[in-house]
Amino acid sequence: MTALEPSTSPGSSAPGGLVKSVVELDRVVIRLAGDSGDGMQLTGNRFTSETASFGNDLSTLPNFPAEIRAPTGTLPGVSSFQLHFADHDIMTPGDAPDVLVAMNPAALKANLTDLPGGGLVIVDSDEFTPRNLAKVGYATSPLEDGSLEGWQVVPVPLTSMTLEALKDSGLGKKEAERSKNMFTLGLLSWMYHRPTEGTVRFLERQFRRKPDIAAANIAAFRAGYNYGETTEAFAVSYEIKPAPMAPGRYRNISGNQALSLGLVAAGQRAGLPVFLGAYPITPASDILHELSRHKSFGVRTFQAEDEIAGIGAALGASFGGALGVTTTSGPGVSLKSETIGLAVMTELPLVIIDVQRGGPSTGLPTKTEQSDLLQAMFGRNGEAPLPVIAPRSPGDCFDAALEAARIALKYRTPVMLLSDGYLANGAEPWPIPSVDELPDLRVDFATEPNGAAADGTPEFLPYLRDPETLARPWAVPGTAGMQHRIGGLEKADKSGNISYDPANHDLMTRLRQAKVDGIAADIPPTDVDDPDGDARVAVIGWGSTYGPIGAACRRIRRSGRKVAQIHVRHISPFPADLGDVLRRYDRVVCPEMNLGQLSLLLRAKYLVDVQSHTQVRGLPFRAAELAAVVQDVIDSTSPTASTGGTK
Repeated sequence: MTALEPSTSPGSSAPGGLVKSVVELDRVVIRLAGDSGDGMQLTGNRFTSETASFGNDLSTLPNFPAEIRAPTGTLPGVSSFQLHFADHDIMTPGDAPDVLVAMNPAALKANLTDLPGGGLVIVDSDEFTPRNLAKVGYATSPLEDGSLEGWQVVPVPLTSMTLEALKDSGLGKKEAERSKNMFTLGLLSWMYHRPTEGTVRFLERQFRRKPDIAAANIAAFRAGYNYGETTEAFAVSYEIKPAPMAPGRYRNISGNQALSLGLVAAGQRAGLPVFLGAYPITPASDILHELSRHKSFGVRTFQAEDEIAGIGAALGASFGGALGVTTTSGPGVSLKSETIGLAVMTELPLVIIDVQRGGPSTGLPTKTEQSDLLQAMFGRNGEAPLPVIAPRSPGDCFDAALEAARIALKYRTPVMLLSDGYLANGAEPWPIPSVDELPDLRVDFATEPNGAAADGTPEFLPYLRDPETLARPWAVPGTAGMQHRIGGLEKADKSGNISYDPANHDLMTRLRQAKVDGIAADIPPTDVDDPDGDARVAVIGWGSTYGPIGAACRRIRRSGRKVAQIHVRHISPFPADLGDVLRRYDRVVCPEMNLGQLSLLLRAKYLVDVQSHTQVRGLPFRAAELAAVVQDVIDSTSPTASTGGTK
């Protein structure tokens, strides 16, 4: 059963004798849209939290403008929040909404084309004034001119009903109007049988220092819920049962929250203090905010005056024996590149988190993209290799942060972690792991000399490498007898002295590359989903394309075709078996939110004719679009490909 194929069960009588039915769905996609000041992100987050506590699987897509406050009621100021929730495992926030809640004409105009015909539109009819209509180019009201006949439209006077509900609150009209998002949340909570207690507790806690504001928001929320129960405008409510999930304790988590908790866990498992040196930048700033709350776990955060100071402080913390971390987005990586090269030269552990956004330059600060991959690989002067890894989902950001820390500490190297705006702001249910399940990241600092001078005197050789990992020893400054040189000039093998010798430079360059290449033996094999093992076409992706590609492959298999999904988490180095995996398939398709950067790397390394499919729209791929592209490839590869069994 799908959202378009409901089963209806008898409902209960609302006050006044109105009988309402309950329609059971297996999934639904809701998009809330309004002005940046309408609280759409807060409303969406609250609805998401209650949906997570109810037990549905879910995925979200916040979408908001870069301007702090665009002109009210205009198209550039529209903010939206899309939530897909279901009674089964889902992988994306949905290609298109089933329900659109539009708080003003601008929100309607900006989002209506994404709503399929027959979809439900709930609008705040109070906002469809001549002035607001004129702001977005409506000559007549779409609520009256018949232009919305292809959709189910329910006009609701949200603003005036909120004001009526709060007429005795003592708030002014402008303050009271700000609660209409809570009225809307109450209505949606009734429509989809969401719990309400958590939202009431949240509002009490959020506005504990402003009890009148808390009371007003709670009153508006309850008024919206009661309106749903009593109005004739909504004759049905909808039920989406909890999704089956493995036993355990879950929480709703965003990618930035997961990254932050992963770094906290890494510090605890390594027995090291965590130091974050960062300069605020969208969409990475939330990591700084979240980590600043965890001082009790040995986390120290430093909001630097600029990007260069942020990474310089983080690298200094690594030199001092901490787990150094710096967070940024693409423009910040450009500024940090010289210090990243210094970290490569000094061979110190450092975690560099790049939450990618649309570029170049300032680009699209609040939109998602995957266009920093080649920058992560090669965006430094000289031969400066470093490991690059990418999480695939909001929850996976936790594990990716742990993995980045593991590699950085074990191999004494800076590591680049590539998240993106879609993962950073999106959310999903996340099973909270047991501490015992987390890797042991403890390190041994150098405390004793490891070599001898020509006269036999014991001495410390800072570049005497571990024979297995090629990592150099890590000596905390101030440790007796562990004095050593450090800096950006080339180091002599073993001694670490400054060296301009051509042969030594060649040796050290190759050793640094070999150290990174050797990590391939210490990472899992390539992740391949090929149910029958006989697909002829594979789709390969990295980072946040995992969800849309996975959803597309499910669609393709339901059509009777066979397809494999390959996902790459470690991009530098690639898994040791990746070349063999790619050569199993007649055709390989690589969707990316850039102009084909992973495809370029795969073609160069493995001489495989990877077919690139790209978009740079600031939005994630739609599963239906990817499914259509891959189905064409399958059908052109084998005339009999569509005869396989349905999965």
